Amino acid sequence: MKAIAQNEFGDADVLVLQELPDPAIGADQVLVEVRAAGVNPVDALVRSGYMAGMVPHHFPLVPGWDVAGVVRAVGPAVDGFAVGDEVFGYQRKDHVQHGTYAELVAATERGLAHKPPSLSWEQAGGLALTGLTALQSLRKVGVGEGDAVLVHAAAGGVGHLAVQVARLLGASRVIGTASPRNHDFLRSLGAEPVAYGDALVDNVAELVGGDGLVDAAFDCVGGTALHDSTALVRDNSRIVSIVDTNVLQLGGRYAYAKPVRADLEWLAARAGAGELEVSVQQVFPLDRAADAHRLLEGRHVRGKVVLVV
Repeated sequence: MKAIAQNEFGDADVLVLQELPDPAIGADQVLVEVRAAGVNPVDALVRSGYMAGMVPHHFPLVPGWDVAGVVRAVGPAVDGFAVGDEVFGYQRKDHVQHGTYAELVAATERGLAHKPPSLSWEQAGGLALTGLTALQSLRKVGVGEGDAVLVHAAAGGVGHLAVQVARLLGASRVIGTASPRNHDFLRSLGAEPVAYGDALVDNVAELVGGDGLVDAAFDCVGGTALHDSTALVRDNSRIVSIVDTNVLQLGGRYAYAKPVRADLEWLAARAGAGELEVSVQQVFPLDRAADAHRLLEGRHVRGKVVLVV
């Protein structure tokens, strides 16, 4: 099969189209012919070696944890999937090597769900990791009926789904930080936009009104944004971060997406019904994965970047 792989850690130039052996599948795995693969910030961290001390890495290394495609074979113990099914999923494994930037992926059953027919391949390829991150993080801090929720970096890949998921979980207000050029986009998703920067705390407090506080905060930025959240929530235990473990010292929660089939099915149901929109900013062919990484690392992406195979 053709795949984007790297033989060393480094910048985007280490990502090269290569011929690699077709993957074998285990008893509880599914062979997926890939149609689209989401590109996520964690992929760049893997590529650069930032995560090498946390999880075993092996070369040649195929990046990517998001996938959408067609089932071509199933292991004998697989339940719920058959050859020909259209699926999407989150394929983080215990060792980093056999990722989704490839024509074929040996996928774990627990990290797959059926693709809604109404979603394009590109949307399905960008849904799983960011959607799971948003859903599981917001549940971790109990977002529910009547809550006012602050989402930092609300126009990004995770953020734009978190805005929508918060509303689906019952939040009455979602306030999203973003640059002014993305404010209309946030309004279209049901969020009240606010500019980030030195005056963030005052800007949010003024927008909220009353005591100036929100019920929960979802941090996709870290650093100053995380610390500002402590001045804006009623209870620090309802701050959740996906980028900064210092949230734990502040009394909040840290979240990391887990491949849970029931959660993928929740996302599929909402996206299929048109209640959850996956916004794709740009699509690249597989052989331009390096360009996709460069775009993502420029930190001006609205929504998702996706590779098509």
